[in-house]
Amino acid sequence: MTRRLDDLKWENSFAGLPDRFYQRVTPTPLANPQLAAFNPDAAALLDLSADAATDPDFVAAINGDRPIPGTTPVAAIYAGHQFGVWVPQLGDGRAILLGEVTNGHHERWDIQVKGSGLTRFSRMGDGRAVLRSTIREYLAGEAMTGLGVPSTRALAIVASDVPVYRESVERAALLVRLAPTHVRFGNFEVFASRSMPDAVAQLADHVIERHLPQLLTLPGAERYAAWYREIVARTARLVAMWTATGFTHGVLNTDNMSIIGITLDYGPYGWMDRYDRGFIPNHSDPAGRYAFDQQPMVGLWNCARLGEALHSLISEDDALSALESYRGIFEGEIDRLMRAKLGLLTSEPDDQELAAGFLAVLHAARGDYTRSFRALSRFAPRSGDGREPAGASAVREAAEESPAIDAWLARYTQRLIREDSDDVARQRRMLQANPKYVLRNWMAQEVIAAAEGGDFAPIDAMRRIVASPFDEHPDAERYAGRPPAWAADLALSCSS
Repeated sequence: MTRRLDDLKWENSFAGLPDRFYQRVTPTPLANPQLAAFNPDAAALLDLSADAATDPDFVAAINGDRPIPGTTPVAAIYAGHQFGVWVPQLGDGRAILLGEVTNGHHERWDIQVKGSGLTRFSRMGDGRAVLRSTIREYLAGEAMTGLGVPSTRALAIVASDVPVYRESVERAALLVRLAPTHVRFGNFEVFASRSMPDAVAQLADHVIERHLPQLLTLPGAERYAAWYREIVARTARLVAMWTATGFTHGVLNTDNMSIIGITLDYGPYGWMDRYDRGFIPNHSDPAGRYAFDQQPMVGLWNCARLGEALHSLISEDDALSALESYRGIFEGEIDRLMRAKLGLLTSEPDDQELAAGFLAVLHAARGDYTRSFRALSRFAPRSGDGREPAGASAVREAAEESPAIDAWLARYTQRLIREDSDDVARQRRMLQANPKYVLRNWMAQEVIAAAEGGDFAPIDAMRRIVASPFDEHPDAERYAGRPPAWAADLALSCSS
């Protein structure tokens, strides 16, 4: 373990590409910076010690008050389809890639500062992030990782008293974000739209070399086809994981889609409270293009747009074959995940219908998604008071006393009997497949309110809870209960 950012071995392979891929830019420091949060789990990914933030120069380094030796700060150019509308140029308008660090396990991590000032891609923006959005992204990456879903991570938040104007006046802040890469679909779209196939190929080669080097032994056409097929597969699996956890991204524009299939760019996201297939966390999306139940289709649509951008590298037949594999991969992954959530070890033809039946009960009753599956994890048909199985009343309560839940539980019981399920072993498995805690929007809002009032301690307290969401955390029981009434009035937008 090393203690200081300066002691890390920095490089920037992305900055080694020609300058048409980015702008070299220097971060603009925030005035009066203050460390609001530091994540020791993310620090360990860089071989930084848990006390690295006690270095007096830590905040100055990530705030941009002094350069970090070995870094090459750049802002990337990209384009994208935003809410289905083509935007020919976007880019890192408030994010700057400092460089990358390879840890002792030979894992490479990009280190990006978000909210670090103007770049030439800022358009009409100010290049800043607000404390509210940095807290939401900081916590979301750790919550997603705790659930086992690939995601960006966050190392730290630096807060400032500089005013930033969004829907109201807010405090500026800076997020230090980690990812194996920040390259996205839009990085390819911008060059394809400008008829620059050499740039598309050069960026593809860079991504393959860094992230799928095993493909380098294939001839060019086969290599690119295999790479695209892997992107489609990773995207399908990622969206299935979101679906199984009850998560809605909120803004699945192509420029928010990771080229390596990780969750990227947390804005107006949301884990559902009451189960609603049409759940929309973003009030900037009144038509529901990115609603919960639309995400699988949008994932495929976005992959198709990427395929169009790669037309100079991949044949139409290979692209269509990859896209046609998406549905089967998604359905196979969601089937596997839902079977785990139901505690099933074997497969029967009607299992998908059994899972869909439980979701139909929750949808009709507006039952709580996370709480209902967690309660089901303690259901035991072979034990109880002689009148009903153990845990049945907790399932009913989480499902809002739906009159249909008992019939479904009877059907579920028969399925468990046919499998000769061991209740104790099954419950143990289900408690590791069905989290007790997800980062509900009201939980994040409580942390944000405290931080805006000057109390940053709840940020780390919440991080510890959502980073281990299957644990009991007895002191945090209220976060596993019914959401407060005011949670129903929370509204999130693209400024989130």
